[in-house]
Amino acid sequence: MSDPNASMAAAAPETVEKETYLGSDLPPAPGDKEKSRSLWSDAWRELKSNKVFIISLVLIVVFLIMTFFPQVFTFGKDPMACDLTKSRQAPSSEAWFGYDNNGCDVYTRTIYGAKASILVGVFATLFTMLLGGFIGVIAGFFGGWVDSILSRLTDIFFAIPLLLGGILVLTSFPASDSTNLYSEVAKVVLALGILGWTSMTRIMRSSVIQVRNADFVVAARALGAKNSRIINKHVVPNSLAPLIVLATISLGGYIGAEATLSFLGLGLQPPVISWGTMINDAQPYIRVAPFMLFFPAFFLSIAVLSFIMLGDAVREALDPKLR
Repeated sequence: MSDPNASMAAAAPETVEKETYLGSDLPPAPGDKEKSRSLWSDAWRELKSNKVFIISLVLIVVFLIMTFFPQVFTFGKDPMACDLTKSRQAPSSEAWFGYDNNGCDVYTRTIYGAKASILVGVFATLFTMLLGGFIGVIAGFFGGWVDSILSRLTDIFFAIPLLLGGILVLTSFPASDSTNLYSEVAKVVLALGILGWTSMTRIMRSSVIQVRNADFVVAARALGAKNSRIINKHVVPNSLAPLIVLATISLGGYIGAEATLSFLGLGLQPPVISWGTMINDAQPYIRVAPFMLFFPAFFLSIAVLSFIMLGDAVREALDPKLR
């Protein structure tokens, strides 16, 4: 008679072998290569599963469509078409957000107001990223007296509050009757960018200091690479993550700063339409027609919150310690 234990022992290796190649333990097929993983690929994989990122991204896409294609939401209505007989009428089926003091459709003007506010936020962020990032790279990479001079210069500008500096810059501009949207946007971007670059410089400098002594940078120096090549090919690409996170969060802040300056009558000027100018126009009538202020303020708050939520999601994805 055959021994049952021997039969089980003989079958065991085959069973183990079959179980070993099930599911994720299957060996790669011949010719297949494991995909390389990087910080950015891991971050994107994390972002795709983050509900906060998805919600904020959808909201930002909607605001971008409002910025470049407002006709999609306004059904062809003209934001400058006003009728004084409808002044301060409450929301209705004809005008979803009511009419302002001049009889203009608040809904249409709120949609068109996204363009100026978003453009100021985007261009102010790009301006501060380029200027602050460049100064931060130079200070962090070369160190020594270059770092000392640039760091003290950054501290001087950093000590001045952003809004106060913006007010000083805008009040120094001569009065202009220009109605061009882009010239008005450029003026506000310059006022915000003159002082807004300091945070970008400090974060980029810290990131570059951490990277400049890495093994791949030392190896590039040993191979005779020039400083310009080391900065462009090795230092900057590996130092951008913190700067991108800060820029994403700052974009919402610049939109809010533009609204504040426009509310004070120093930012964008009529007939340019922005959420800040609409809030400024609605402020005297907040008791009799609160809807004039509520709707542009609501859209402004949602836009700022969307960019802040996006920045937080990106920060968590790029920093493994926060996952």
